[in-house]
Amino acid sequence: MSMKIRLARGGSKKRPHYAIVAADSRMARDGRFIEKLGTYNPLLPKDSEERVKMDLERVQYWLGQGAQPTDRVSRFLEAADVLPKKERANLKKGEPGKAAQERAKEKAEKAAAAAEAAAAPAEESAE
Repeated sequence: MSMKIRLARGGSKKRPHYAIVAADSRMARDGRFIEKLGTYNPLLPKDSEERVKMDLERVQYWLGQGAQPTDRVSRFLEAADVLPKKERANLKKGEPGKAAQERAKEKAEKAAAAAEAAAAPAEESAE
């Protein structure tokens, strides 16, 4: 049985509240789970202690049993120093789009041309 430590969504529309659960990976997101390990309330401020609550002993137990945390849960565990921090490369999202890249290229070319034009009269007066 492939185990996951993941989020199960609760709460009403536009008011999410998540339970951190250990579940069989074949079950639905909000479906049957084996054990509730904590809660996550994204509506609270990021520095609030109530935002993420976990029973770290049980999380350690499930990790020892081979349960794989999802990306979001692994970030919570990294923040709690349960898992080592992973290097994440988010290369595509950090890149500007095609139009923005073209605008930046044009701006750089204009700046280079202006710098060249400013440098040319200075060289002539120095001679």
